[in-house]
Amino acid sequence: MPNHQMPHNLEAEAALLSCILIDESIQSDVLELLKEEDFYQSSHREILKAMKAVYGGRKPVDVVTLSDRLDRDGKLESAGGLEYITELAQTVPSAANYKQYFEIVRRDSVNRALIRAAKNVIENSVNSPEERDALEYAEKQVYDVSRREDGSALMGLSDGTAVQAVIGKLEAIQQDPNAYRGLETGFKHLDRITHGLQKGNLIIIAARPGMGKTSLAMNIVEYACLKRNNVAAVFSLEMPYNEILQRLLFSYAEVSMEKGLSGKLVQKEWKNLMVASDRLQKSKIFIDDSSVVTPAEILSKCRRLKSAEGRLDVVMIDYIQLMGSETPVRGGDFNRQQEVASITRALKIMAKELDVPVIALSQLRRIQTKEAQLSDLRESGAIEQDADIVMFINRPDVGASPEELAKGNIVKGAAELVIAKHRNGATGRIQLRFIGESTKFIDVDAQGMSDEEPRYAKKPEELPEEPPEEDPSEGSDLPFD
Repeated sequence: MPNHQMPHNLEAEAALLSCILIDESIQSDVLELLKEEDFYQSSHREILKAMKAVYGGRKPVDVVTLSDRLDRDGKLESAGGLEYITELAQTVPSAANYKQYFEIVRRDSVNRALIRAAKNVIENSVNSPEERDALEYAEKQVYDVSRREDGSALMGLSDGTAVQAVIGKLEAIQQDPNAYRGLETGFKHLDRITHGLQKGNLIIIAARPGMGKTSLAMNIVEYACLKRNNVAAVFSLEMPYNEILQRLLFSYAEVSMEKGLSGKLVQKEWKNLMVASDRLQKSKIFIDDSSVVTPAEILSKCRRLKSAEGRLDVVMIDYIQLMGSETPVRGGDFNRQQEVASITRALKIMAKELDVPVIALSQLRRIQTKEAQLSDLRESGAIEQDADIVMFINRPDVGASPEELAKGNIVKGAAELVIAKHRNGATGRIQLRFIGESTKFIDVDAQGMSDEEPRYAKKPEELPEEPPEEDPSEGSDLPFD
């Protein structure tokens, strides 16, 4: 092949078309995977198009049906005529080697697509005024080629491979309960219910403003990266970089942020902060505080991070309602719901592609007279649909009066994590404690209190009409009763 020509192999193209003509058993597999642009020669593209049309009409693809279709479409002559179609059927003696021909054709097709993408990148780079735009364009060009080749098909169960893989997984878990464990959060009852945050899952943490959803998400990132040496990407659309870092520092050091910001730290607290700062500098937490970001931009940045670090273990986004979409929709609340729906769908796809858990925070509607439910997710029911796990934070002391706290009806710092949706497991209620001075949630037993099992949630219609008996550890005057 001369250097100035695009990669191609006409013999392999003809042999593959010949295999399709002479062996009906391979037609369903091959015709579904092939695209017209996979063929270099224009006549071969016309032939493949006609083959797909014949097959789509539930007819066998042979010399007669193919020639008839090409003739009716007015493409018989441009495809080489009846003589060439007949010649194709005699090109190979059998279809035994069709997979080899297929691989050659697809290889050359991919190489041609990459060459065209490279040309587009060069042209765009010459004219692009912004470095960021040029990089995103280049990445998208290559990614589009990769995505085009990532085809999938319906898979049967007859060979037993997939079924045995599931059985093998269950046997491994039976022998070691920690096998296939997902990302640990540091909250043992949450990890017990979820078996860790699983790869490819979209996890929603939702709460009203001031409940601590950012703190909870950052506590998970802190544990994953500072205690388990994982790699995390944090996207904060609301909080600046320095403030996130400050929270991480005081939380990990378990030092009062208020004392630190008022200059009242003692020597031991300074020592804890120095140890925490050294650990943070060695960690793999990467923070982006861009005020405006889209799912595509997040995906692009995460791909680059995963490539540079060789791994990516968790993505955290704060928060969904501040994100923009690639195609903003204007015209009122309904269209904003459509936009949020496209965002959450993109986040779920991103979790699957990156093969990591994606933690996304969400606001709840401000007006609530009862405990938060899935229907309270702000601006879109699609958040509930796309999420694998939805968790609500309930803190009775937020908004409680000094009198209520003084009477002990509401315990300061008491918190409840409500798992309202869990696609692959049980829902439940987990008791936590919130240490406001260091913006940190902890398990109840970490303060020497009784270690209680998670309570499994009931559906709203199953809840008793009369109020439950008062629980002194949690308080009876909840804001969501």
